[in-house]
Amino acid sequence: MADERRSRTAGGFDALRPVVFGSREGQLTSDGRRTGRFVRMLPALLIIGGLVFDSLAPPNFTAVPLFVAAPLVAAPFFSKSRTVRTGIAAVLSVIAMRLSDGTSTQVVPVIEMITVLTGSVLALVINGVVRRGNEQLASARAVAETAMRAVLPTPAERIGGLQVAARYEAAQADEFVGGDLYAVADTPYGVRVVVGDVRGKGLDAVEAVAVIIGAFREAAEQERSLEGVAQRLERALAREGTRRYGLDAMEGFITAVLAEIPPGSASLRLVNRGHPEPILLHADGALEVLAPSVPAMPLGMDLGVWPDRADEWAMPAGATLLAFTDGLSEARDPSGVFYDPAARLRGRIFPGPEELLSALTDDVRLHTGGRTTDDLALIAVGRPAEGQPVRRTTVKIVGRGGDAGR
Repeated sequence: MADERRSRTAGGFDALRPVVFGSREGQLTSDGRRTGRFVRMLPALLIIGGLVFDSLAPPNFTAVPLFVAAPLVAAPFFSKSRTVRTGIAAVLSVIAMRLSDGTSTQVVPVIEMITVLTGSVLALVINGVVRRGNEQLASARAVAETAMRAVLPTPAERIGGLQVAARYEAAQADEFVGGDLYAVADTPYGVRVVVGDVRGKGLDAVEAVAVIIGAFREAAEQERSLEGVAQRLERALAREGTRRYGLDAMEGFITAVLAEIPPGSASLRLVNRGHPEPILLHADGALEVLAPSVPAMPLGMDLGVWPDRADEWAMPAGATLLAFTDGLSEARDPSGVFYDPAARLRGRIFPGPEELLSALTDDVRLHTGGRTTDDLALIAVGRPAEGQPVRRTTVKIVGRGGDAGR
């Protein structure tokens, strides 16, 4: 039965492979290159078009708007030197046209030349503003990303007898890092894990991440139940909210999933507060999507108090818990189709958590065409099987031709 299920799943996966790994990725790359070439050529095309138009149009028509547009188009996309060269080319083109028709000393042609020169100077100013803005955004992003990585240290490979791997990847298509977080703690009550996503981006999100991780590390050691840990996080966010004002105070919240793997027990407990459902991968390639029995609101919503309820699942030897943020489950391909981690992972076997996360991040990168729009945090915790070899038979998610399965 398990072999039949894996066969059906593998067939569905292979049917999806041309969509994700084939023509759509090439189409995205091709479209991006065509767009880039057009943008690079547009200022020159405007100047050439202006020369052609001026030579063919009646004397009462002017191509000055095209010459003014050329440096203005170049300003936000090109370097300072290229913007200057484009402006000089536009001004010289107008001067050459008026010298050739002998009207360079007349009032209207002089006004035209002054107009193009003014547009070129304005383009240079715009270029400077854009460059400074980009530098400031890049600096702010670098600071926030560095701070985020500082509060999200890489966990040890072995914690409490379990195999652990974690990843954090900042979005490539956004100016600010988000508030994705994870933490693992070896406590008297077992290995406890939190994965969450803070509303908002930038340094404010990093600050909220630091608050929630600090509260988790303290609560995980002290609280006897996983529900108690969730309530401690709720109270920590409430205290943080008292010193905030305005929009953040009213709308700040964190989706989170808390996990507990007790020592000497083949069980797993979860408390899910509005977060994407984790996945439990079994040693034979089967998986379970761990949906909560009772949906709950995210942390920090301040919409009333209700008791948390931990759900329990069996986590036998060889199983791996995968928790992630919506940067994975909401990643889209060029046609807008969401990435489905359960569909992609079902029937697949990995040597360990690190290999699982490597394959998963590679696969979602291919799915999106290499450009992610949201931050991504992943954590995988595996319970080793007795006598398990160092490496088990693996079918890679990401393959190259005949390399797809090994």
